[in-house]
Amino acid sequence: MKEIITVTNAVHLHGYTLAITFSDGVTAEIDYWQWMEKYPFFALLKDPEYFKQFRLDGWTVVWPNGADIAAETLHKIAVQKAVTQVG
Repeated sequence: MKEIITVTNAVHLHGYTLAITFSDGVTAEIDYWQWMEKYPFFALLKDPEYFKQFRLDGWTVVWPNGADIAAETLHKIAVQKAVTQVG
């Protein structure tokens, strides 16, 4: 059975970037700006103070308006960044 990956920690670094740690130990700095530009649902997150109001819901990072990105998607980005940095 495949392990379900969750976000276990998130820390605001700067701008729209969070340092995220996953249940399998993978860590990455992830910039959320790409989603804010692409999806209207994320527009509220453009306010820096609102962006900082994130929390963990047991699976991933969420905001008061319900905006979130699936932990699996964030993990895929984190793994790709790690490969790019090594390669």
